[in-house]
Amino acid sequence: MKAIVQRVTAASVIVDGKVISSIGKGMCILLGISRKDTPQESEWMARKLLNLRIFDNPDNQKPWDKSVTDLGLEVLCVSQFTLCHVLKGNKPDFHNAMNSETSRPMYDDFLRLMGSIYNPDAIKGGEFGAFMQVHIQNDGPVTLDIESPLLPPPKQVCVIITTLIDTSALHHTRSTLIH
Repeated sequence: MKAIVQRVTAASVIVDGKVISSIGKGMCILLGISRKDTPQESEWMARKLLNLRIFDNPDNQKPWDKSVTDLGLEVLCVSQFTLCHVLKGNKPDFHNAMNSETSRPMYDDFLRLMGSIYNPDAIKGGEFGAFMQVHIQNDGPVTLDIESPLLPPPKQVCVIITTLIDTSALHHTRSTLIH
């Protein structure tokens, strides 16, 4: 999973000439979901982005000290498969991007996850699969490229049940079955 993160004074998404999402001061995220991404990468990315300290502390002006959640700011997250590109000569190839049938629910789950960790009213999204105009008023400018590590699959718990068997009963059962 890859994210381009921008600290913004405002951002909005327009589809068919209508504003479908907008935020004031906060963070605009362009999110690329690769075909190898799992819910573990989503969780890692959501927590990383919400805790990313890209804002100045308003009390003492200390730079790079506060996150979106610290300051109660908004987030606009737009799905952008083109972030999962490789170049073949001068032409981008998007075979690393997750297909839309799988990435749509993953994107929706990502927005819900961010809302559950932070504040659902502060998390806005684009319109998945639509041709969008994304207006970003970058503040700084501050732009970061963040990529989730390839996380191992979750550990599976293996339960071993041991049964003690009376060997005389086993022998008896065996001889009954054999005969």
